[in-house]
Parts: sequence; structure tokens; C-alpha cells
Amino acid sequence: MTPAGGADGSSGGRARDVLRIANCSGYYGDRLSAAREMVEGGPIDVLTGDYLAELTMLLLWKARQRDPDGGYAASFLLQLRDVLATCLERGIKIVVNAGGLNPAGLAAKVRELAAKAGLRPRVAHIEGDDLLDRLPELRSRGHELAHLDTGSPLGAGDAVTANAYLGGWGITQALRAGADVVVCGRVTDASLVVGPAAWAFDWARDDWDALAGAVAAGHIIECGTQATGGNYSFFTEIPDPVHPGFPIAELHPDGSSVITKHPGTGGAVTVGTVTAQLLYETGRPAYANTDVVARFDSIRLTQQGEDRVAVGPVVGEPAPPDVKVCVNRLGGHRNSAVFVLTGLDLDAKADFAEAALRDATGGPAAFAGYDLRREHGGEVDRLTLTVKDPDPARAGRGFFSAVASFALAGYPGLYVEHASPTSTGYGVHWPALLPAEEVHAVTVLPDGTRLPVPRPPTAAAPLPGPRADAVLPDALPTRAPQRPGARTVPPGRTVRLPLGTLVGARSGDKGGDANVGLWARDDAAYAWLHSYLDVPRLRAMLPETARLPVSRYELPNLRAVNFVLHGLLGEGVASSTRADPQAKALGERLRGCLADIPEGLVDREGR
Repeated sequence: MTPAGGADGSSGGRARDVLRIANCSGYYGDRLSAAREMVEGGPIDVLTGDYLAELTMLLLWKARQRDPDGGYAASFLLQLRDVLATCLERGIKIVVNAGGLNPAGLAAKVRELAAKAGLRPRVAHIEGDDLLDRLPELRSRGHELAHLDTGSPLGAGDAVTANAYLGGWGITQALRAGADVVVCGRVTDASLVVGPAAWAFDWARDDWDALAGAVAAGHIIECGTQATGGNYSFFTEIPDPVHPGFPIAELHPDGSSVITKHPGTGGAVTVGTVTAQLLYETGRPAYANTDVVARFDSIRLTQQGEDRVAVGPVVGEPAPPDVKVCVNRLGGHRNSAVFVLTGLDLDAKADFAEAALRDATGGPAAFAGYDLRREHGGEVDRLTLTVKDPDPARAGRGFFSAVASFALAGYPGLYVEHASPTSTGYGVHWPALLPAEEVHAVTVLPDGTRLPVPRPPTAAAPLPGPRADAVLPDALPTRAPQRPGARTVPPGRTVRLPLGTLVGARSGDKGGDANVGLWARDDAAYAWLHSYLDVPRLRAMLPETARLPVSRYELPNLRAVNFVLHGLLGEGVASSTRADPQAKALGERLRGCLADIPEGLVDREGR
């Protein structure tokens, strides 16, 4: 396929066989030196950075309350200072979502930084994702922004941020117009790869398979070093896990890719590390992106050589008719106290503490939210009481005084690991859908020209709701048939060993839901995993899911199963009272649970 070339800056007037897209940030706060490492470490064509998460949008709102000209990821400017001159000299395009709530403001700061260095980059930015001021208008026309899980309408005046997840075509448009730097707000994470790939290879808006391949590549590299050995179950196999290199996606005209990293950098790129990241923060195999639905169950991975994993081709389907919207609203104030239980009679001590705390604080009736959790941990247990309330004084000094009043009348050995007289505000994440035609993305070119971003063709009907395929607590699970050609489970005796003896896991959050994906490293282990780990068994291993809807999906090409635990995280990370509010440790906890593993599989692992 021939790219769009010529004076518009689309591809320098030459055909491309490969586009090397490097990532330098997986979140706001990632390694600052990564941009310089990626630009100086070897040849790349595009430098991308992902700075936004659902929680980040709320943090940027708080920053903008302090400084109305802020609201963007300021760390990007520090990175840009190190690499802008080199990128302009080498023709490396820079595409980031660091604009957050103020992409125009960040674009202006980029120009200011460049001018001080005697540089003149062409800086474009993308607008149209911010819907906050449009909420009354949308509501008046019947768009209530109903919560994806509960179906409840968003209350008038509740939101402090409301941002649609834009696609990649605005980025494509900016690059075709000759932009050197493209600053985005809330685009989908994968759009940072989709946009440049569509520019370089001159894709049409209905090149579904190619676009789906770019979504897969974008999803793999969006979280930085999680694709090169970070947070990896089998981390002891990773060379230099302390300072892994950031990932690179080598995109091809058909959308297939090779995931790699610069030579000589730490970490590793293997089928395992790429599989783990493909499973991260996903739900059903039909992965809905704004520009295309990518069939993750069609993806095949092949180890091409050291630190080179081929991905795809990937099957794509028409774009969904609805765009996801990330809304954040203020939830109130919260506070916590942590009590340590040690020595003998821990269960009795925990019961005593719970009764005493209810008596001292007034219990659940005294607060808008009241959550008491016990965690087991080696020589000591911890009991954490978290309260929420609209009144900062009740959740602050009032709660603290009540907790302190019970200290000398408590269980033997009582000591408080944490307590504060000051409450903190928290936010609530509100995921919703909006018809795609209601979102009006605009590309703002360096000269101020504003170009409406064309929308892709969409599917005729919306995808099913997020819980339509969930197994409810009292329902019996159903299993899909064994995949053709897969090995059967070895017969004979089983041994009781940790699940992680055979399988890896990666878990994460999506609003109030958590996902945990598990994968096996060969067909025989996958046959056992597929047969053994159903929803009831998962619930037995993770008792807190007993009354939650759970969805189970199969991705046989990846030798994986993926579970979505609906509602595990409550109203999202900013509001969750769990010790692990983003479910980062959930997968490793599940791997530590005992399972009945066939002896033959254990022998094959050499254990």
C-alpha cells in the first residue's frame, strides 16, 4: 500500500514498508528519561506518550482549580525539552495525549518551549472530547449519560469532568497537514498508534483489519514497560527487570506489527510479556475502540527472534455506534483508620474491634459510607475502617475523635497504624455511552485552521450491554467446547499446588470493574486451564466475588481466559475502599491460590 505522500507532510513522498512507533510514557508519572532513551536509542518514526487514566482526569481537574491555565500533564514538557530538537532534525513525529483537559493550553506551552530553544515545530492539537459544557444540551435532547453498570442517569450539575474517548482520525488529519507535534486530550490510548499508522499507510476509515491491527499494537505498547517485562508473573525470567526498555511497535501496511525494544536495553519482549499486556484491562474479545472493533480472539503471536514478537494479522469489525464517555463527579469526603491485630485469638480480637468501633463511631448509620475490611498478612492482621460522608468535619475530626476514644478500652495489643483528623475529598468515576454522531472532534492546525474530524462508518446495532453475558451469582456456568486441535487434559493423579505453577496472570481496573486474564504457555496447560477455571471455581478462590456478576471469556489463540468482575471496585479507583483499588495485585493473588493440577503437567514444567 502506498502512503499519502508529498507536500502535505504525510510521509515524505515515499512508500513505507514499516512504521516504527515508540512509546515513552504509560501513565502520568512514568520514567522521565524514557523520551530521551527512545529517541537516542535507535531509529524510530513516531514518539508517543500515554499520560491519561480515569483517575488522572480528576487529578488534572484539581490542578486546574489551582491554575486555570493548567489541566495538562506538565511532565511532558520536561521530556520534550530533551528531545524536540532531535525529533525535528530526524523527522520524528510526536503524538501524545498529555493535553488532558487543556490540549490548546499545552500546545501553546510547546510552542513557547520551542521558541526559547530557537525551534519552530508545527504544533497541532485535537479538541472535541470535552463535553462538560454541553451536558445540559445533551440532557435536554434525551442523552442522560446513563451509568454503564447501573443504568442510573447522571444528576444535573454532578460532573466536574466529562470527556469522550476520541479516535485516531484527528491525529491522522493533523499529520497529513504536516504537523510535527500533535497534542491530544482524551483520545483512546490505542489512538496514539492508530492515527499515525493510518497517516503513514493511507488507510481508509473502513480498513477494518488494518485498523484493528493498529489497535492491538497500540494496546500492547500503551502501558510502556508492562510489555517488556514490567509487572510480569514470570519476572525471574526477565533479564535486567529493574530498568526495562520501553516498547516499540513496528507497524506494517496490513496492520500487523512486530513488538520490540531498542537493543541493549533491559527487560524482554516475549510471547508471554505481550500476552500479559494484551489481557490487561480488557473485557469481551470484541475490543471496542472508537474507530474499529478489534477481535482480540483472532490475534496470534509468534516469537520471531530475541525481543521480537509478531502480532496479527487481526480481524476488525465496523466501529461501534456509541462512544465511551469518562465522567468524574465529586463524591464527598473520606477517612480511614488502620488497626493492627497480633498475637493470639485474632478472630475474637477482630470481632471485638468491629463491635467497639461500631459503638464508638455510631456505625454505618452515622455516615454515608462505612466499610470495615480485614486483611491477613503474615504475623499480623490489619483491620481498616473507611468512612465516607458529604460533611468533611464528620469524616475528619468527628471520625478521628470517635476512633481515639476507644483506644484504651480495646482488644489486647491494640495499636493504630494510621489515623488522621483530616478527611480528603474523593471522586466517583461515571462511565457512560453517547451516540458517536453527538461527538464533534476538531483538528486545530498550527495556523489556527479548524478541521472537523470525519467519523468512521459504524455498526448497524450497538454492542450488548456490559453485563449481558455475565454469570450471575446463582446461575450455573456454561463452557464453550474445547478448541479444535488443542491437547486434552492429561489423565491420572493431580497435585495440590498454586495456580501460578502453570499459568501467568495480569489484572487491572476499568472504572468499578476489575479484570483478571490468565494464560498458559503451551496447549496442554491451556486445555487444563480452560477446563478447570470456571466462574464457580474463581468465586471459591476469590470469596469477595461471591455475590458479583462475573463474565468469563476465552481467547484460545492466546491460550488465555479472561474474567471481568463487575462492581468489585465500587465506583472506581478514586472512591474504592479496597486496599488495592486498581486491582493490580488481583492476578498474583489468584496465582497464589491452590489448584488441582495434573501430575503430568507439573512434571513437564520440571517442578
